[in-house]
Amino acid sequence: MMARRLLHLVARRGNCGEFPDNTLPAVRSAVELGARFIEIDVHLAADCVPMVVHDRQLAAVPGAEQMSATQLASLDVSQAERFGERFRGTCVASLAATLALLDQRPEITAFVMIGRVSVARFGHELVAAQVTQALKPFRSRCVLASMDLATLHAARAMAGYPIAWVLPANDDHTRLKYEALQAEFLFCARAHLPTRGALWRGPWRWLIHEVDTLDAALEAAAAGADFVVTRNFRPLSAAMHTHAAEDA
Repeated sequence: MMARRLLHLVARRGNCGEFPDNTLPAVRSAVELGARFIEIDVHLAADCVPMVVHDRQLAAVPGAEQMSATQLASLDVSQAERFGERFRGTCVASLAATLALLDQRPEITAFVMIGRVSVARFGHELVAAQVTQALKPFRSRCVLASMDLATLHAARAMAGYPIAWVLPANDDHTRLKYEALQAEFLFCARAHLPTRGALWRGPWRWLIHEVDTLDAALEAAAAGADFVVTRNFRPLSAAMHTHAAEDA
């Protein structure tokens, strides 16, 4: 690794190592810990209001796909299997309420990950329109992310937002797609890092996700990553600061 390479840390779903994923407490904690980049998941409620929750969180809830924003806002997502009763009563928040936590914090950028279930149900144009509308007050501080290329094209055409594509693989075929897409950011799983050589360079910046240790972060940096996305924001941030101080 180049000792002085600048590597940014992204708090996945807020500080989800210590709080329930995608919740207001998780995002608030990440902000308080000094995160400058936060990734959150967005799902459209049945009445098309963007809510901050992952598809997998809803998959286990019978009838969740029929719930309005008001109904989702009363849905407990405290992850008792991880935290017991500690966060009981923590519910799904709207995208607007979540982004309000970033008010007066112009240094923070949010990567807003659009869920595939919403795209499959409502179509990419409606999803892109609803999410971009909700992001308007925070336009300069948001990046729209998705695995779905049609959704990213629609979002860019509608509002000109910077976009991030979540790569399904990292091979020559995928490279042709992202060279044509010209996304500002590319999300790549750590498992898809090249075994030899560096990540392809271009006008995009690389975010490597599934990075939870210092060794994994250094591996990503050595491959040419610009960001690492982690569930373990607090310990990894501390480890990276210690490493940088020792290296200096």
